[in-house]
Amino acid sequence: MSLPRIAVLISGSGTNLQAIIDAVRERQFEAEICAVISNRPDVKGLERAEAVGIETRVVDHKAFTSRELFDAEMIRVIDGYAPDLVVLAGFMRILTPDFVRRYEGRMLNIHPSLLPKYRGLHTHQRALEAGDSEHGVTVHFVTEELDGGPLAIQAVVPVLNDDDEATLAKRVQAQEHIIYPLAVKWFVEGRLQMINGTACLDGQPLPAEGCQLHMDR
Repeated sequence: MSLPRIAVLISGSGTNLQAIIDAVRERQFEAEICAVISNRPDVKGLERAEAVGIETRVVDHKAFTSRELFDAEMIRVIDGYAPDLVVLAGFMRILTPDFVRRYEGRMLNIHPSLLPKYRGLHTHQRALEAGDSEHGVTVHFVTEELDGGPLAIQAVVPVLNDDDEATLAKRVQAQEHIIYPLAVKWFVEGRLQMINGTACLDGQPLPAEGCQLHMDR
C-alpha cells in the first residue's frame, strides 16, 4: 500500500517545511513528501529538501505575465506528483480561484494569527498595537477567501508585557512547528477533513476556532 503523498509549496526559508520533514523522518506519521515546489529560486527551503533527497522544483512567478498563467503552471507541476495533500508552508502568493478549487479540501495553510483576527501581513505588529493579551497561529483549510477557510487547529500564546514584534514572532513560530505537523498527521491519517465547508476531526465538526492549544508562554 502506497504512502499518502504530500507536496509542499514554499517561498523562503522553509522552517515549517523542516518541521514536517522532521516529523516524517521521525515516523510521527506515515507519509511521503513527494515534492517541494518554490516560486522563488535559491531559497533555504529548497536546500532543506535537497539535503534529505526530496525532489524540488522552481516555478518562478516572475517568468509569468499573469497570476492565472503562473497558477496554471503550478497546477501542471503539482498534478505531476499526484499529491494527496498540498501544504502551503510560507508560500507567499495569493491564489486564483481556479487553483483553490483544484485542491479544495486537500490543501492546508498556516497563518501567524488567531484567525479570523489579522488576516494578511504584519500580524504580530497588529496584535501588539491592538493591545491583545493573546496571540498565536492557525492551521486552516484553504478556500477562495484569503486566510478564510475553516480552521483546523490553533496554538494560543500569551502576549507578555515586554514583548516586541521579534520576541512575539519567535514564540509563535515555535508553536507553528508543533501544530503544522500535527494537522498534517491528522489529515494523512484520515482524521481531519473538510466536509460541507466545515473542518471535521474524527467525523465531528470542529468549533469555529478549530482545536485550540493554550501555551503558558
